[in-house]
Amino acid sequence: MKPQALFILFLLIGCQKPKSESQITNASLTTTPEAIAVKENNFLKTDTISLAEDGETSKSNYVLAHLLEQKADKDSIVTAKYQLDFYLNKIKTNSSKITIKGTDKGSEWGAICGLGTESIKSSPFIQISFGYPACGYTQNNYLYYLKNNDLQLVHEWYTMSDSGWGSWVEFESPAQKANPESFYCKTVSFEPDDNDENMGTVQHSDSIVFRLDGTHWKKQLLSKKDQTYFEKKMSFDDFHSIK
Repeated sequence: MKPQALFILFLLIGCQKPKSESQITNASLTTTPEAIAVKENNFLKTDTISLAEDGETSKSNYVLAHLLEQKADKDSIVTAKYQLDFYLNKIKTNSSKITIKGTDKGSEWGAICGLGTESIKSSPFIQISFGYPACGYTQNNYLYYLKNNDLQLVHEWYTMSDSGWGSWVEFESPAQKANPESFYCKTVSFEPDDNDENMGTVQHSDSIVFRLDGTHWKKQLLSKKDQTYFEKKMSFDDFHSIK
């Protein structure tokens, strides 16, 4: 199955009914001994982000997300600051701080290794997502590169899915290797037609190439930012049959 097909399947699976308060509470209680220990450092909250390897959750590789600060503005829009601690073989290797504007109560973390939509064991790329697990909600996404204890935030973007419609980013590696020296991504959106619910318009924008320069990734925008360079009208079934 093509990576694009797996990605759409992942989006469709992600479109679920909002969880009950008890389900959300139970999900947030999963911790490791390391997560319990760091609470002594006065973090407001710590979540454990599990990493999958060959379809199974790794017991020794994971990320701890520490809530450092959370504030709501006059419009009740919540901005949260997090520190992400990366653990390999249960040893902390490096950290990264991110700021997320517009967080929703009950939002959850997710992560996979690699540039595709299925986790690849031993890949230095880690995709981390954060958002409320239901259709129509925006997800924050971060692509990290972790190798030899050096950590880099390579790219960040937003996704939104609603029953097969939405907007997301697709990655492509020319060599299809676990450790490529270059790769590409583009933003893909598929929006329904106002007059025909079975028809939609697919658009591509923000084509980017990433190249490894020593140990650091550099990116170059190949198209005009936020401008569509490809557009096609097609049926819902045809769009998903070619993914």
